[in-house]
Amino acid sequence: MFQIIEYIKFLFKSTNQHGVHSPFVYDLITKCFYDKTKYNDYAKLSSYRNALLKNTQSIDITDFGSGSRVFKSNSRAIKAMAKTSGTSVKRSQLLYRLVRYFKPEHTLELGTSLGIATHVMALANSKNKITSVEGCPNTVTFTKQQLDDFNINNVTLENSEFETSLPKLKDNTYDLVFFDGNHNKEATLHYFNELVESAHNDSVFIFDDIHWSKDMVNAWETIKAHPKVTVTIDTFFWGFVHFRKEQVKENFVIRL
Repeated sequence: MFQIIEYIKFLFKSTNQHGVHSPFVYDLITKCFYDKTKYNDYAKLSSYRNALLKNTQSIDITDFGSGSRVFKSNSRAIKAMAKTSGTSVKRSQLLYRLVRYFKPEHTLELGTSLGIATHVMALANSKNKITSVEGCPNTVTFTKQQLDDFNINNVTLENSEFETSLPKLKDNTYDLVFFDGNHNKEATLHYFNELVESAHNDSVFIFDDIHWSKDMVNAWETIKAHPKVTVTIDTFFWGFVHFRKEQVKENFVIRL
């Protein structure tokens, strides 16, 4: 019910490219968000997803995040995980376009899961060196094999809890950081604050499920107000954060 109410509020606030006066955001919306090109790689994205949807194997999950709203057991079938927890087709294609558009060469992903988003980001730019962190050892073992099967070689999987890995990773500089591991206010703000110094002027941070709960909405509002953040874009399911010093601080709510 909370998310339904949030979505109704989102629809009233949101606009499309015609309500945007920032050239940077206007170009992002028109050339990336609303790009209708049927890229050949979309078939590869579907193949990766379909392989998961057909996989009847089950693995025992160690969940370090907010838990699942679907699964009651830690033993989960791969195909069920892919169906309910994995990045959707629409979002996979958007993420593909985003990586093509921004051309990141150093990416950090917090929350690998079955590697659907990881595969997308790796495929969209072969020069993109991706470090993806996942706390569950069984998930890492499975996903590493899955990525190998699809000839993805620009991803380093790190089996670690985020709190353990971030002190080692935060000293790097990232073009893109994808936060998709813990839908919890305290954890989300902790990860953001740990990594904000790793951003440069053209970096983009993507936060998954910013309307997941009241706590996540509050976390998103706190991130928007951070002094280093200049431009944010709320697309309901994802929140985009930019650090462009030449931009006037502005928050956008965009329908996709």
